[in-house]
Amino acid sequence: MTILRLILGDQLNPLHSWFAQTDSNVVYTLMEIRQETDYVLHHAQKIIGIFAAMRDFAESLTARGHRVHYLTIDDSDNRQSLTANLDILITLYQVQHFEYQFPDEWRLDQQLRTYCQNLAISSHACDSEHFYSQRDEAAQLFGAKAHWLMEMFYRRMRVKHSVLLEENQRPVGGQWNFDHDNRKSWPGVPAVPVDTRPRHDHATLWQEILAAGVNSFGTADADDFRWPLHRAEALQQLEAFIAGGLPRFGNFQDAMSRRSWRLFHSLLSFALNTKMLNPREVVERAEHAYREGHAPLAAAEGFIRQILGWREYVRGVYWEKMPDYAMHNFFGHDRPLPSWFWTGETRMNCLAAAIGQSLQYAYAHHIQRLMVIGNFALLAGLAPDAVHRWYLGVYIDAFEWVELPNTLGMSQFADGGLLATKPYVSSAAYIDRMSDYCKGCFYDKKARTGDRACPFNALYWNFFIRHHEKLNRNPRLSMVYRNLNRFTSNERDAIVRRAEAVVEDLDRL
Repeated sequence: MTILRLILGDQLNPLHSWFAQTDSNVVYTLMEIRQETDYVLHHAQKIIGIFAAMRDFAESLTARGHRVHYLTIDDSDNRQSLTANLDILITLYQVQHFEYQFPDEWRLDQQLRTYCQNLAISSHACDSEHFYSQRDEAAQLFGAKAHWLMEMFYRRMRVKHSVLLEENQRPVGGQWNFDHDNRKSWPGVPAVPVDTRPRHDHATLWQEILAAGVNSFGTADADDFRWPLHRAEALQQLEAFIAGGLPRFGNFQDAMSRRSWRLFHSLLSFALNTKMLNPREVVERAEHAYREGHAPLAAAEGFIRQILGWREYVRGVYWEKMPDYAMHNFFGHDRPLPSWFWTGETRMNCLAAAIGQSLQYAYAHHIQRLMVIGNFALLAGLAPDAVHRWYLGVYIDAFEWVELPNTLGMSQFADGGLLATKPYVSSAAYIDRMSDYCKGCFYDKKARTGDRACPFNALYWNFFIRHHEKLNRNPRLSMVYRNLNRFTSNERDAIVRRAEAVVEDLDRL
């Protein structure tokens, strides 16, 4: 009996049980298809990185004795559709049974479920053997609660998987969360670790992608590509982070600087989200570093929380709330993205830096995504769906299961508070405190009104004026509204006029 097994571009795990033994009756297939390059406009490095890793994975499977049918983007037999290609392969190999690993994106899950329901042959879906939690685990914990608090889920995961615990099941160090210890700005010292990632020349692949007519944006850097190609490189990157980045990660995980685009961050999210790395081995290495005295507890806990807590939590939100979740728009925001989201050319230093970095490297860390780009998008009333599609396309680690809840829920508060207990917005003061972006900026970080006033300031206060009815009863915003009530009517009017002038001409900021 011939079995066809599908491997998606984010399922590049050589340790999956599928590959434990070779079987001449099993054919594996990987596909580079326009269906996946075109459903949203992607950063060039995201397309290159996934295709290059897929090709390497296929070659490694072949070298291990597995049968592989690989469809390149320019293959004349490629129908550029997942299901159309499966139809051809099932006929070509006279397949009698089809298997796939559960996709992590709702649209692909639905596409494959529907396809298998109509197949004339038997089919089976199996686990990707990657995540700590099941799709419905968060839903089982929270049930019908209006707010899904990540901290509750995180603590449950810590206990369930015995991570950073004492023998009595209490947290190491006497507390679960050291977030308050991890909020320092970076003054330029200590020095950022040397970037030891290998360099790859994917220029030929990039030309094939261009010749196939695939559209993209951002800097390709195809001939000097730094993202990992396979598991061995991802493991090397993990070890480099544990040795050089993790000890300082905690202090500066929220810091931002024009002097360093990566600071002490691991850059492991691409390898994790394509499953080159397993989250368990990453968490175990971080915990081991703490227990061996190599990294402070606050640093190890903060890093582990991102993986064991937040990453697993947003996946649970995604699978429970889709497909309706993608349509949430709590504030009714509808403005299009300014043109500089695609160029980085704005006089606002913080946005020029964060967006420019995103366009150049296909990467920005969580505070740049949340408190600079996302902060502005929410304050300016940009359409959540447009913001979501930009985030999904621009970041090399962005797959919808992890990106959508982060963008619509955490960043844009479009779900009305399921994830976040308040909108994560700020004036220029926060950005100035956590970065060097405000130094030398065209705009005055302290001014609320006037042509040279930082747009964040008027937009911030106007946001709470505009959405008073929806937000004023939120207990976490009581201080904001107390401060707002101290403004005179003339001051409030001036703030509104400045904010309206800003949003009326966003392209010229």
